[in-house]
Amino acid sequence: MAAGKLSPRQKMINLMYLVFIAMMALNMSKEVLSAFGLMNEKLTSSNAISTERNTAFMAGLAEKVSEQPEKYTPLKEKADQISVLSNEFNAYIDQLKAEILEGADDPTDYETMDKSAALDQKFFEGGNLTAAAKEFVEKINTYRDGVSSTIRTVKEVDAQVADDVDKTFATGEVRNRDNRPVDWLKYNFEGFPMVASITKLTQMQTDVKTTESKVLSALLAGQQASELSFSNYEAIVVPDKTAFFSGESFKGRIVLGRFDATLKPTKVMVNGKEQNEVQNGQIMLDFPAGNVGEREVKGELEFKEGDSIVKIPIQSSYAVIPKPNSAVISADKMNVVYRGVNNPMTISIPGVPAVNASAPGLRKLGGAGKYMMNVTTVKAREVRIKVSGKLPNGSTVSDSKKFRIKDIPRPVGTVRGEDGAVKMSKKALEIASIGAILPDFDFDIKLNVTGFKFKVEGQPTVSVNGKRLNTKAKSALRKAKRGSSVQIIDVKAKLTTNKSYRLKKISPVIVELTN
Repeated sequence: MAAGKLSPRQKMINLMYLVFIAMMALNMSKEVLSAFGLMNEKLTSSNAISTERNTAFMAGLAEKVSEQPEKYTPLKEKADQISVLSNEFNAYIDQLKAEILEGADDPTDYETMDKSAALDQKFFEGGNLTAAAKEFVEKINTYRDGVSSTIRTVKEVDAQVADDVDKTFATGEVRNRDNRPVDWLKYNFEGFPMVASITKLTQMQTDVKTTESKVLSALLAGQQASELSFSNYEAIVVPDKTAFFSGESFKGRIVLGRFDATLKPTKVMVNGKEQNEVQNGQIMLDFPAGNVGEREVKGELEFKEGDSIVKIPIQSSYAVIPKPNSAVISADKMNVVYRGVNNPMTISIPGVPAVNASAPGLRKLGGAGKYMMNVTTVKAREVRIKVSGKLPNGSTVSDSKKFRIKDIPRPVGTVRGEDGAVKMSKKALEIASIGAILPDFDFDIKLNVTGFKFKVEGQPTVSVNGKRLNTKAKSALRKAKRGSSVQIIDVKAKLTTNKSYRLKKISPVIVELTN
């Protein structure tokens, strides 16, 4: 339109065209601005409904905590963490929107919100991000990381929920339509009309509400799925009676019982007495067993469920047998104990779940009835083990038994793992390892050779430190004749597990040279 000379009439026509196009663009912009405003109103309304729903969820969860605190308190703590993060971030965005709208005459007159100056001045200055912009991004990151990390600590919740949070609130670089990397904040907020930015912030609040709702639902769904998992069930053997005579057939049944360490009943009555001790979801019973014979266990469990009380009956029986009057004590290896080694012991009293055993060098291990005895420093040739235990009625039963103490048998020397008389070549002997073993000894212990003496016929005896021939021993070996014998004597060794113990003299090894 600007090329060449134009008549006044043509200039007027061109000017009218420009005015007409500008008016069309202005009308289009107003419609778009109004659309953003209406969308913002709908999102705000939706957020209010989501807030009510999440508040109701938390109230229901609080009621669950009052019914079953052990089960739902950990879940409530996680939900509270999510709610605090969501409420703080939502309040921050509310404040940010209020600051942006502070200069607007009418916050609902969307057609006048076509400028970007309010947010640009707050976030962007001279092409750089302001402190307020960095704070905004940091608030998003804090919310995202806090919610995501909280979710990932709950093993019952699918990790995909946390991944969705990371994706929804990502603030890393984005690609524009030219596939060039652009700062996330500039890409989403720089140069946009005020009403568009306000709507985006409201949409972010919607994402917060949606995320909170999704996470809270996932927490409860994960708890329910965990409770229904077969890993929470145990196979329980229920015998027809709790004691059988020798020669009888065992009769009973196997049932599946769900195990829940957090479950705690409202009330437990057993044989007319209330039971108050609950450990890991199990009611601990403690009452007199009664006289010898068949005895019954009757009662009921009570659970609060909403406004009602659910009662579950208890019906079982047990047998009372005469109290034992002797202990059963056995050595796991032999009917003796050895110096220099740890001697495993099993000590128990039939019918008594826990016993006390004492003797020099005796100590209790983790397993039931398992002990370890070390009599290395005991000078006597015998040791007495005393055992006592308490029966259910409070009375004490005790017993004792005497054990012999023996030294570790005499070890024998070895060459290349062979003992006694061995045939081998000079070359093989030069590189062979000298060792010591305890043949036919029931304990699996290792001996570490520290030195020996090496004797070749017609040559002086050579002292060697360590397990292999030294230079002098090898020199003497080379002078030995084929078919002659060399001796490995005065072998010195120590126990690898008890270096202070003195072994008996070690038997020598005779090597016949084959070349």
